[in-house]
Amino acid sequence: MKPVSGSDHRAKLRKPSLAVVRDGENPSDDCLESIADQVDLVVVSEGGVGNILDEAEILFVWPFAAPQLQKNWQSARALKWVHTATAGVDGLMFKELRESDVLVTNSRGVFERPIAEYTMGLLLAFAKDFRTTFKFQEEFRWEHRETARLDRTKLLIVGAGPIGREVGRMARNLGLEVTVVARHRRTDDADFGVVLGIEDLYTALPDSDFVVLATPLTDETRGMIGFRAIESMKAGSYLVNIGRGPVVDEGALLAGLDAGRVAGAALDVFEHEPLPQEHPFWTRSNVVVSPHMSADARGWQTIATSLFSDNLQRYLAGEPLINSVNKLAGYGSGDLSRG
Repeated sequence: MKPVSGSDHRAKLRKPSLAVVRDGENPSDDCLESIADQVDLVVVSEGGVGNILDEAEILFVWPFAAPQLQKNWQSARALKWVHTATAGVDGLMFKELRESDVLVTNSRGVFERPIAEYTMGLLLAFAKDFRTTFKFQEEFRWEHRETARLDRTKLLIVGAGPIGREVGRMARNLGLEVTVVARHRRTDDADFGVVLGIEDLYTALPDSDFVVLATPLTDETRGMIGFRAIESMKAGSYLVNIGRGPVVDEGALLAGLDAGRVAGAALDVFEHEPLPQEHPFWTRSNVVVSPHMSADARGWQTIATSLFSDNLQRYLAGEPLINSVNKLAGYGSGDLSRG
């Protein structure tokens, strides 16, 4: 990594200290090369957070290092800005950080399209019964059958942030009828026209063939899909969670699957991760379990680092940062409801 050129005017100024907390080789040294000459850079693993907090002005968290950051918060005397390489920030919103003057930004804009594509794949897999097709192939079994159409089915998206919006736009292109629930009801939404409020959830569920959860985790959304919500779902409908695991009461969902109220579920996030091997979700033939990977399309680390680099230029120039997080609400400025 090159030192700052003597001709660069920033060499006359004190460079801010940037600590990158990464998991393994993410981000790679190649990703960090473009910013290494603008900051005093140190790269540590999650366990090394306590060793760098006393000097770090900027923290690029890769991935969440919330437990170590909270544990060593008293050392964060120089910290001014935390950027996370994720869209969700619930794991980072501990009390001390929320109540501080430290700026928090996220990686909104990196993951929406991959998550929406992943979600469409799950809806198609349910409608076209790909699981049975794969099973029959393994059994050398030639058995013709009919599957469902996806167009003209009804999709309910819970959460009108950037991810929910991208899911909705893509679903409409496939012919689904899309309804969106957000924190507040409105009739002038730029993407969907009418957006229902959270108070309308239980009246929207019985009319929906698919329910996609795209909400951040907040006090308001924790346990939102519990027994009442599951019992309100249309018989034979499907649930997809690409938001946060604790939004779903897993016991209620299992009861709904056993009763046939929910025909199937695709879960990319869980209350406890990794999902314990003894968890009944693993063995349910109508449940798709994926290891929190819906956002992770190849190359995402480079894109996320590029976004941070762009924000770093703003920081160095004294300009407002993009992707600011509302620390009191617990999500990015454009997430969940946009008002």
